[in-house]
Amino acid sequence: MDFPRSLYSGKSSLALVARASAFSFGLVYGSIKLKALKAKAKSQKKAEASAHH
Repeated sequence: MDFPRSLYSGKSSLALVARASAFSFGLVYGSIKLKALKAKAKSQKKAEASAHH
């Protein structure tokens, strides 16, 4: 088996790890941003509703 050789193939495995971590960071960042936007929209609607009364 030539698995260890492919595991320690330097740049390519490092690039793969970097790409995977960048992708997971993007997912986490995206979901946090989405939650923040939803919370902001909800608070704006509440403010508008209380301003009308």
